[in-house]
Amino acid sequence: MGPGGRRGCAGAGPAAEAASATVGGVIDLGRVCALYRTHAADLARVVEEQRRFREATPSMTPQLDDVEAEVTYLLLRDARPAHVMELGTFHGWSTSWILRALRDNGSGHLHSFDRIDNVRRTVPPELAADRWTFVLGDVRERLADVPRDAGYLFVDAAHTASFARWFLAELFPLVPAGIPVSVHDVHHGRRVLPLTEGAVVLRWMREHGVTGFTASRRRAPEAFTRIAEVRAELGLTGARGTTRNPMLWFTMPALR
Repeated sequence: MGPGGRRGCAGAGPAAEAASATVGGVIDLGRVCALYRTHAADLARVVEEQRRFREATPSMTPQLDDVEAEVTYLLLRDARPAHVMELGTFHGWSTSWILRALRDNGSGHLHSFDRIDNVRRTVPPELAADRWTFVLGDVRERLADVPRDAGYLFVDAAHTASFARWFLAELFPLVPAGIPVSVHDVHHGRRVLPLTEGAVVLRWMREHGVTGFTASRRRAPEAFTRIAEVRAELGLTGARGTTRNPMLWFTMPALR
């Protein structure tokens, strides 16, 4: 299967999307399109909330593009995790998307890790409430704080090959198999450059027989176009208007 996870709905319409959505923990285009339809009303509301949040926080530099933020929200709504680990927060754009998903689920707790604490000043208090724990410091020294029962792992931290080798060897074995994982800034172009975080992660995936999904406009244009069609059909517009979407998703294999 290609990087866009074409199994399911590429060009096949809603029926194939619904069928693909029943495929266990596989993250593919069919599942994503089906989730857009399932949560369309909630997602439209959250997009508007995020747009207002961005406009009210001019000091914030959002890191996620529109589709990758929306898909993150949708996968969290679908997985309904009791605990989420977020590695890398910066100004809190991804943090706020995750927290809104947990709020809309009615349960779940986010554990965020970063070496800087800008996020403490930007995340709306009503979102943080009792559903958020922020861990300040180098995650390599804070592994004891990693939730072993995490139901979703979000990685957007130091984009280096050496750090990727570290989190693949030391962090990934700490969380359960079968959970959704997202790694940001992998698919910026048609090909992933060698000696990068993305190259290290993709090699690890091949070694473990893991297939991934991306909505990257340049790496997976067919998936990007199909999602754009579904969004247009549902009347969804983005919170930022950006279209790169370099995020990579996959399901965690058994490592322990």
